[in-house]
This record gives sequence, structure tokens and C-alpha cells, in this order.
Amino acid sequence: MRPFSVSGRRRGPACVAVLHRTRHDGGVNPLIDAAQLSALMCAGTAVRVLDVRWRLDAPDGRAAYRDGHVPGAVYVDMDTELAHIDDPADGRHPLPSLPALQTAARRWGLQPGVPVVAYDDWNMMGAARAWWMLRGAGVPDVRVLDGGLTAWRDAGLPLERGDVRPAPGTLRLHEIDRGVASIDDAAAWPGHGVLLDVRAPERYRGETEPLDPVAGHIPGAVNLPSTVHLRDGRFAGPAAIRDAFASAGVQEDTPVAAYCGSGVTAAHTALAGAVAGLDVTVYPGSWSQWSHTPGRPVATGPA
Repeated sequence: MRPFSVSGRRRGPACVAVLHRTRHDGGVNPLIDAAQLSALMCAGTAVRVLDVRWRLDAPDGRAAYRDGHVPGAVYVDMDTELAHIDDPADGRHPLPSLPALQTAARRWGLQPGVPVVAYDDWNMMGAARAWWMLRGAGVPDVRVLDGGLTAWRDAGLPLERGDVRPAPGTLRLHEIDRGVASIDDAAAWPGHGVLLDVRAPERYRGETEPLDPVAGHIPGAVNLPSTVHLRDGRFAGPAAIRDAFASAGVQEDTPVAAYCGSGVTAAHTALAGAVAGLDVTVYPGSWSQWSHTPGRPVATGPA
């Protein structure tokens, strides 16, 4: 079975895909737009599409996926495939083991040499987590659909219903050894770089905490909400994103790490950094691990 197939379509002028593989600075472009993805599909180009719908208030997106998804997309479960939820002390979305991630990649049908495109319907948060993990595990070409399912629908492109079950994938992954910070790394980060808290300002200041046992932030962290990188549900341009990072003290050569509540939104900030040509390390345990760990200091109020 091909990574995707759109029945009834023929290759023609409208199927010519223009996939921008590099940014202006020579780095790999982590985004793809709806027109580009549609053109690849129309041309019969092998691409594995992943539907990573997930929200804090609706973590299981399978029903919505079955009701309508990008043709050929395979559903990815955030809580069971992109995380290993067990001990609260590890946080709400700790990384899965390599064998578990490899099993998931096999179910998704990931194949050597086949690009991967992830999307969701919530500001590209779940898709960014998949992008960050797969890139770190050795997938050479993984993108996020800019604007997600909304952009696909707004372009008038078709949806498919039901489950997609591809042939088992054969791509071999490795441990996520790229851009990952531990709890101790996060504690020490403000001493040599910028540690970004990308949650909402009121959570950073400790005025409210709807999910974790303690309100506040890691001492020395700077607040830069992930939403500042979006414009009408899509990523802002590289210059605007660099300006946002600069407002938090991040320059081109500044070591920068990000954390959020549970390691999902922080991956979104890493994706924004990649759009702008900046490397961002992610602390996947994030506040949900920090706040469950005895003895870790907590700061409140503005920076």
C-alpha cells in the first residue's frame, strides 16, 4: 500500500508540487502548506500523513479523526503513542521508550525515504510534538501542515472518513538524542542561556494553575507564550518569530530551552524556532514534572 492514495485523481498541471525544502538560511523548512501537500498527493508522491488531533480539554481526537481527516492520514494518539503516562513524578507527557515509539511508527506506516507530514486542529500543538519527536528520533524529512486541518478545509480540499490502516512501517528510529533537556538541565539553563516558559502569562506568574499541584515558574525562566508565534492560526514569518525570541533575550547564538505544562506546547516553540532558523531545546517533563518533584524551587510574579 502506498503511503497515501487519492482515488480518482489524475496527474496534470494542477498536480505540480513546489515543496520548499530549505529556508532562506539553508536550513530544512519544517512547514508545508495545504496547496503543497495537496499537489504532492495529487501527483501520487509518497508521503505519510499523520493526524495528531489533541486538546487539553479533549485529549482523544479519534472520533473527530474518523469523522473527517486529510485523505490517507493515520491517527496518532498523543497520550499513548507520543508519551508514556505512568508516574505523575515524570510529568503528564513524558517521552515514550524507544521500543514503544518504534511500535507506533510501525503502526503509522513510516517508511525509509518517505517524508512525513503531521497536522492537527489546535494551533499545530500536537503536530509540533510529533515533529519534534520524530526529527529527534532520526526521521530526516518531517513537516507540519501550516494552519492544520483548518487551512486544509479553507482551501476547499477533500476529507476522508474512517480509519486508515497502512502496511506496517519499516523505518528504524533511534533514541531521541537531539534537543532534549532533563529537569537538572532546566534548573541550570538560566545560568548560561535563556529558559523560556511558554505557558500563558497568568500561569507563569502563579496567579492560576488549573492542572498541576503548584503555581508559578522555574526560577530564572522568561515568559514567552507560544501563541505569539501565530498569525490567524498559522506561523508568523521568520523575522517576526526572531523578533519575538529577541524580546525574551534570545539572540542568534543564545542557548535556548523551552518548557510548558507537559512538553507539548514547548515543542511548538521549538518548531517556531526552526521556522526562524533557531535551535530550541525542549524540557519534556516541563512544569508538570517540576511541580511534582520535592525540593524544586518555585518563583512567582513577573520576571
